[in-house]
Amino acid sequence: MMWQDLVFMVGSGLSIVFLAPTLRDASARVPLGTSLPSMGIGFVYATTFFTLGMTFSAVGAFAAGTMWSLIAVFRSPTSRQFISSIGLDLFAADLQRWLGRRRADPAFTEQYVSLEHDQGHQQGHGNTAD
Repeated sequence: MMWQDLVFMVGSGLSIVFLAPTLRDASARVPLGTSLPSMGIGFVYATTFFTLGMTFSAVGAFAAGTMWSLIAVFRSPTSRQFISSIGLDLFAADLQRWLGRRRADPAFTEQYVSLEHDQGHQQGHGNTAD
């Protein structure tokens, strides 16, 4: 590993540490004019580092770009409008409902009728027109 690869990876890691509070703070508002260019730069750096064989730097830059993407989606003043316009709120509601059902439903095997029960049911209510 080149020492420069380590330096760039540590720098990206620090930026992630410093951006985490912004992502966790529900009242934070970061304009798209800040987050989108930063996201783009992170992804371009990741690609550049990867093509130079600097894998650790590429992973760090990609992680920083991803962090900026999350900030753009969740902490932009227009994020609610953006999320609604692409249907992410509906997807999140469906996912939450599905997870709630999975936790509340009876055992997986209880969802199906047993073969023995089904055969007994058919024999008892067979066609008597013969």
